[in-house]
Amino acid sequence: MACGLTLAAMLSLPAQAAEDVIRVFMDHARILKLDRPVSKVIIGNANVADVTVSDPQTIVLTGKSYGTTNLVILDQAGDAIVDERILVSVDEANTLRVFKQTSRSVFSCSPACEEHVTTATPNP
Repeated sequence: MACGLTLAAMLSLPAQAAEDVIRVFMDHARILKLDRPVSKVIIGNANVADVTVSDPQTIVLTGKSYGTTNLVILDQAGDAIVDERILVSVDEANTLRVFKQTSRSVFSCSPACEEHVTTATPNP
């Protein structure tokens, strides 16, 4: 776990330490409080997640699309405050899954249902 950030306590993720992953739902935000000022914020794939510096010690992480990426936050000396994987997933509480023979569609329903993922199972 990167120094300067107590992710498990802040994000209320009991299994966080074992997985070394920050989880965020698509179209939701997470607040990351740091113990020292941020100099640089790097996100591996801006299509999956976005980060905004709210103030020198507060970062807002927003899930944009399903997938994984990484987040690196550096201090003034160039030392990593955070170097973690990010997992963006759907909020299961508001989803509808439709199975049709070999395909599966996932709809996010809050408030109206919108299709987000369609997958087809390959034929054997």
